[in-house]
Amino acid sequence: MTTETDQAAAAGEPEPPAAGAGVATRVRVPEPAGEQPPRRWLGDRIGSVEVLAALLVLLIVFRDPLAAALDDPRLQTWTTVFVSIMVQAVPFLVFGILLSAVIAVFVPRSFWARALPRHPALAVPAASAAGVVLPGCECGAVPIAGSLIRRGVTPAAALAFLLAAPAVNPIVLVATAVAFPNNPEMVVARGVASLVVAMVMGWLWLRLGRTEWIRMPRRPELDDASRSRAFWAAVRHDVTHAGGFLVLGAMAAASINVLVPERWLQNLADNAWLSILALALLAVLLSLCSEADAFVAASLSQFSLTSRLVFLVVGPMVDLKLISMQAGVFGRRFAFRFAPTTFAVALLVATGAGMVLL
Repeated sequence: MTTETDQAAAAGEPEPPAAGAGVATRVRVPEPAGEQPPRRWLGDRIGSVEVLAALLVLLIVFRDPLAAALDDPRLQTWTTVFVSIMVQAVPFLVFGILLSAVIAVFVPRSFWARALPRHPALAVPAASAAGVVLPGCECGAVPIAGSLIRRGVTPAAALAFLLAAPAVNPIVLVATAVAFPNNPEMVVARGVASLVVAMVMGWLWLRLGRTEWIRMPRRPELDDASRSRAFWAAVRHDVTHAGGFLVLGAMAAASINVLVPERWLQNLADNAWLSILALALLAVLLSLCSEADAFVAASLSQFSLTSRLVFLVVGPMVDLKLISMQAGVFGRRFAFRFAPTTFAVALLVATGAGMVLL
């Protein structure tokens, strides 16, 4: 049978002093049986210095195969195509991101509700034309369109602006002219086709769209912060998204030029209808920024101007990053209906514009 003193000792409490003892007491702390020191995993001991040292060792060990690989003409061609696309596209991308952030932060959102016609059918072409004077990439157009809807703009007009702004603004049209210096008609065809697609989709929404498909968005980093913080938040957001996708797109374009046999590309380009569909799907997969996609399209010289026009019209309106952004901002019910319809309309309109204008 255990006594109270033993129970107190087991609990780690001080023992009561014995008769005639001093005031000093001892605390008997039980030691957990079988407890082992914590293990240190290999990942806990590896830091950036260790990773850098390992890379240096690998470079030294494999220096001869790496040197031979760098001398490969195909790798040199890949590097040349990648660097040329980046050098041409980055200035337009940076300027477009800065100007898009200025518009998103410093232009009052209530301005659009007052500036657009009250009749929804007339507000759609007006909002589409507003994209001509408002530079910005599609990454910035999605939250701006959501803000317009929250400020009372009819959804049809906001969606028309969402499609038109990244495709027909001055920065995109100038970039297209620089990328196609011998084909100025590409600038006209791209602007006209993109405007038509934006207006058709706005009017289709008036006819077939439902309000419950849209979940109202909110960007607290733009709404609740000061103007300077909101400006840099918008810049960081667009640089992270648009810049990253530009690098991936340039890498994909360079890889297509190097890895895909020329005969395959030529056979695909020789089939007019198949080449149009192929470049439309490629635009969706590459997810390029609209300020830079013209330079990638210009590098696909095997294809006709009409098929490359389809690439330029479809890309800023329907791609993987836009579908994901629209699903996050407006809801999946909206994105899964809006994106396929926009793809079909853009494909048809761009093909018709290419046959007439190119």
